[in-house]
Amino acid sequence: MAGIVISGVSRTFGTVRAVDNVDLEVEEGEFFTLLGPSGCGKTTLLRMIAGFCELDSGEIRFGEKRIDRLPAHTRDIGMVFQNYAVFPNLTVDGNVAYGLKARRLPAAEIGRKVADALALVRLDGYGERWPHQLSGGQLQRVAIARALAIHPQVLLFDEPLSNLDARLRVSMRGEIRDLQKALGITAIYVTHDQEEAMAVSDRIALMQNGKLEQVGAPADIYRHPTSRFAAEFMGTTNILQGGALRPEALRLAADAPAAWPRLAGTVERVEMLGPITRADIRLADGTMLRMATLDAPQLGLAAGDAVALAYDPARLTVLP
Repeated sequence: MAGIVISGVSRTFGTVRAVDNVDLEVEEGEFFTLLGPSGCGKTTLLRMIAGFCELDSGEIRFGEKRIDRLPAHTRDIGMVFQNYAVFPNLTVDGNVAYGLKARRLPAAEIGRKVADALALVRLDGYGERWPHQLSGGQLQRVAIARALAIHPQVLLFDEPLSNLDARLRVSMRGEIRDLQKALGITAIYVTHDQEEAMAVSDRIALMQNGKLEQVGAPADIYRHPTSRFAAEFMGTTNILQGGALRPEALRLAADAPAAWPRLAGTVERVEMLGPITRADIRLADGTMLRMATLDAPQLGLAAGDAVALAYDPARLTVLP
């Protein structure tokens, strides 16, 4: 296993600076996520680590070993792609064995490693099946097994759950996280989904316009964003004069300590989303606030109601 050190890495495509002088360290055994909107540079940075995209400047090291000048197939990485990249003309066993055969391992050893990898992703007994006989979730497990079979130092994920339905995405992200922790392997995960990133990551690098916007633990970035972009990208937030306030930090004034600041407004919309109730509340100056609370039927909020809100001043993040 290895930690990753990225130093002064840049890449330009035409006039677009896709990755702009990025410095980043990923600890050994860490689950690290590159998060951001489309075009922010996260996938380009991942491809540079993988060896699929050259650097204009900078260097990348796995531990003490510089790898950015090495061919992709010699970098000792496993890669899981968004579209699975499973070979339709090979069985499950054939797909998982692909990288092992390329390394010219003995047949018996290949068989053992394939069986071990399929067991890790709970596909025991699926070796003789063909890709067209599998569900999307099973195909993604085959892709993960193939990446793990070669026992890589580093595991890379490029939007691996984007093609799955919502319920399956939630279960698969938990499986990926549990598997990575059980193996202790260093992993870099790319996604545009902030909920997904917060659910699986030890740390997150939030990117915008090829640069690192903020790096930290998921809770730190969510609760203490250092910019308006970070506050707005990491879930719903309320932008006030010079500050940001998360919807769950607001309460009805009657349920809050007397010392908390008060705000008066009118309910414009209420959404009951299972365990969560969300309300849009417009203040007298026209500012729209979004409040979120655990489902509480006794609140009885309805459009047109006049309400008094309060918030914990410690939950207000001052933005630069």
